Amino acid sequence: MEILFLIGGFIFLLILRVPIALSLAIASIGTGIYMGISPAAIIQQMASGLDSFSLLAIPFFILAGEIMNEGGISRRLINLANVIIGKIRGGLAMVNVLASSFFGGISGSALADTSSLGSVLIPIMKKQKYDTDYSIAVTISSSVQGVLIPPSHNMIIYSTVAGGVSIGGLFMGGLVPGVLLGIVIMILTYVIAVKKNYSRGEVIKQEEVPKIVREGLLGIFTVVIIIGGILTGIFTATESAAIAVLYAFFITFFVYRDIKISKMGVILQKTFKTLAMVLFLIGASSGFGWLLALLEVPSIVSNGLINFSPNAAITLLMIIIILLLLGIIMDMAPLILIVTPILLPVATDIGMDPIHFGVVLMLALGVGLVTPPVGSVLFVGSAIGNLSIEDAAKGMLPFYIAMIIALLIIAYFPSLTLFLPNLLGV
Repeated sequence: MEILFLIGGFIFLLILRVPIALSLAIASIGTGIYMGISPAAIIQQMASGLDSFSLLAIPFFILAGEIMNEGGISRRLINLANVIIGKIRGGLAMVNVLASSFFGGISGSALADTSSLGSVLIPIMKKQKYDTDYSIAVTISSSVQGVLIPPSHNMIIYSTVAGGVSIGGLFMGGLVPGVLLGIVIMILTYVIAVKKNYSRGEVIKQEEVPKIVREGLLGIFTVVIIIGGILTGIFTATESAAIAVLYAFFITFFVYRDIKISKMGVILQKTFKTLAMVLFLIGASSGFGWLLALLEVPSIVSNGLINFSPNAAITLLMIIIILLLLGIIMDMAPLILIVTPILLPVATDIGMDPIHFGVVLMLALGVGLVTPPVGSVLFVGSAIGNLSIEDAAKGMLPFYIAMIIALLIIAYFPSLTLFLPNLLGV
């Protein structure tokens, strides 16, 4: 009854359209009262969920991303991608994918990627006679790279809830899968572009190339600071995030100089708004997860999945299916906080490394970000492209297949994820 009260109450509140964080908090406190646990004890668990030095990296990464985004980094990354790959058939679509790879390494967010790059690229693609549904599909599917390529905010959340899995290891583990996802989507965009005879990209004047490359690389160097600092041991993940903010501030206001320093107030306002939502969600999920553990839900699910089939490959497939289905009905961050304590023990029981499981988790839930009815990234892409959710989802069908193929490759070939962490000893 306690499990039914906790999970059923949470689902009921979601149906009533109560915000996810509030639903988690109310369901947790209500269940605690039903079990005879003081609400103060539940609130204490929520507060303790935020008591982590690693979580300090999140506000810094969000702030760095906002600074670079407002400072015109989107346009510069698009120009850099165009120099590299824009001349191919359907080149603008491939530029879209490559720019997402670059931007994901700065923002760490699929939603920020779509909002920033999509607002520039989707109208341009439509103007160059690309189908609207195709333009949206390329933009939102490639933005999922942002949850894999460091510095992914969601990786930090997973690291915390998974019991301190190495953030450096997760960052390195997500790099190759993120690139693989981009390559798979890029191949698909090229095949469709050839089939529909889309145009080649615009030719860039040779004298403009050095400036475009220089300005684009200055933005991407943010990732070098973060990854390099962590790998060399000079910085922790949190310290590297703080250094990244200083670098982003300097590049934006003293090198690019597209915006005035007075814009910093708006940037901070956006950062605080995002941060408030994220931290409330983490705290509420911590209380919810504590009750799940108290009610032995992880053990029940683990035993159920393992008893369903002793075959590790089938159990892994069941985990992937569960994650894909959950990703359709709930947003990514709360799912990471809720399912990690439940499914991570199952994954380790079948021999998965926690870093490998974390990357599979990120991509599986990333598919949910672009899938109706809850896919927030799909909504943003549709709004930018001025297309209905239904039509945008239809245009996504071949991209869903490509993303799931990439997911299965990453899931069943763990060396793709673990190669860099093992090589670098993180």
